[in-house]
Amino acid sequence: MAQLCEKCVKLLQDFVSLVKRMSSSLIQNIKEYLILISECSCLKRKTSEARQLYKPVLQPHEKEMAREFLQHIETGFEMSPFGKDSLEVLRTLAFSENPGLQQSAALYYLHMSQHLSTHLPAEHLESYYALLQSSDMEVQQMSSLSLVNFLLEENINKEQVVQIGLLEPILELLESGDSTVQCNSCACIMTLAVSESNREAIGSAGVIPLLALANSYDPRVQQNAVGAILNLTRSERIQQVLCREGALPVLILMLESPDSEVQYYSCAALSNVAANSQHHEAMLRVGDKFLLRTLISLLSSSVDKVSSQACVCLRNLATSVNIQADIIAMDILPKLLSLLASSNSDVQQASIALLWILSQHPANQDALMHGEVLQNLGVLLLTHQTDPGIVGHTACIIKNLSLCKNIQGIIESPCVEGLLQAILFTEIQEESLHYVTCSLGELAKHEGATLHLLEWMNEPLIKHLVRLAGQREHTESSFQAASIVRHMICHDKVMSLLKCHMEEVQHYLMNFLNHQEIRFQQLGISTLGKLLEDPEFSSAFSQSQLMEHLEQVRQQTEETQELLKMATSHKGS
Repeated sequence: MAQLCEKCVKLLQDFVSLVKRMSSSLIQNIKEYLILISECSCLKRKTSEARQLYKPVLQPHEKEMAREFLQHIETGFEMSPFGKDSLEVLRTLAFSENPGLQQSAALYYLHMSQHLSTHLPAEHLESYYALLQSSDMEVQQMSSLSLVNFLLEENINKEQVVQIGLLEPILELLESGDSTVQCNSCACIMTLAVSESNREAIGSAGVIPLLALANSYDPRVQQNAVGAILNLTRSERIQQVLCREGALPVLILMLESPDSEVQYYSCAALSNVAANSQHHEAMLRVGDKFLLRTLISLLSSSVDKVSSQACVCLRNLATSVNIQADIIAMDILPKLLSLLASSNSDVQQASIALLWILSQHPANQDALMHGEVLQNLGVLLLTHQTDPGIVGHTACIIKNLSLCKNIQGIIESPCVEGLLQAILFTEIQEESLHYVTCSLGELAKHEGATLHLLEWMNEPLIKHLVRLAGQREHTESSFQAASIVRHMICHDKVMSLLKCHMEEVQHYLMNFLNHQEIRFQQLGISTLGKLLEDPEFSSAFSQSQLMEHLEQVRQQTEETQELLKMATSHKGS
């Protein structure tokens, strides 16, 4: 182990002095109390044998170990604070029945937990078994705090703590009468529950003490208890245990805590539970949809992570039309619009994802066609082109809203411009590009939207659409780009722009005619038929392989039709 710094050496020297003073004071006090007790008439004995029963408060080997402990701190701990010799000394002190000696060991571990930068040897965890079960409150406080520090700094292996049997004494400390011990033990459980195997062990041992401490009047205890419950909800099996033991009402009430950290932990725990739809009925039964009303109120929280997590929880709950109708009826849209304009990326991501879920059901679309909603969506696309989550979800919402009755509202907003800017963005990710082309492809089916797209159509945009149609890596983006071109070539402006890219157009049409999917073949034939109405395209394509292949497709189609006639005639007879 590396040599201790000057600061740690000085701290250890101070510690030596402290232990010396404590030891001296302890022995003096013991003598005084023993003298007083021995002078009491009730304990008067005539034989020296009876009086000797009260003398050996410190066992001889414990005195020796205490002496070695002080000597070793002065000479050896600077170089090897957790060496073999120190291990034996600390173990003896920890398992002593003398509180003063236990305090010495607990204090030393606490000091090292604040300065250790390497791994704590696993052998030292055995001492914690005695320290955590000490009858002395100070020993419990110091040992539980040092264990939390070691866990947080990853000086010890979380799974190993449970494997050697320390979980039981830690859980017992949850029922301590001291709030500091409760706080530390909750923090231990919260940190241990990060591990999947540990979660199962904790859930099997029982969660009722944690649920009780979630209602503690001490904010530190409450915060760590709810944090521990949050980590436990990452397991679906432990979710079942928690719900069975009454965790839902506890967590839902914690949403109204004045402590934003408790609000966040409880909201995140409920989000994990809500990810499993089988719990929805029980969650909404508490206080007649009290959960929905509270979550919607939390959207106005000044703490970003709380409002963001409230969006996540609502999104996980909004899996049915009825729940979505309840959410819309609670006037959620003004709060969502405010979150969409947030400067915090996580808040924007969470709110746009919730809006996307709500846009999937036609019953909600009239409410979402509010002018401010579309305005905000367009602005998001124009200002967040590098954010795949925002671009993808926004494009999906616009696609969901692209019904005939809504087209006018969409084209009057910045949405179309935002989609076109996104498709031209060179660094757009494939998933986002897929959603953007799908949204534009849906809009292009409507004459009103097509005329609006025509106003934005130019050379770079046509070139980009043709390039997308010609690439084979991402078939859906290819199909949607070609579909947009097909709907636009009815207009002379687009036909003229395409003439600069005849070879590229011919290339992607050949790919489409050779494609395994019928929809690609049909789109290719439809586009080719429209292009051949133009003399220049007709002349360019007349002697090409494209026309030869088209003839092959025609012959195959005729043969297929003949076979179908034969098959249907046999069926009729």
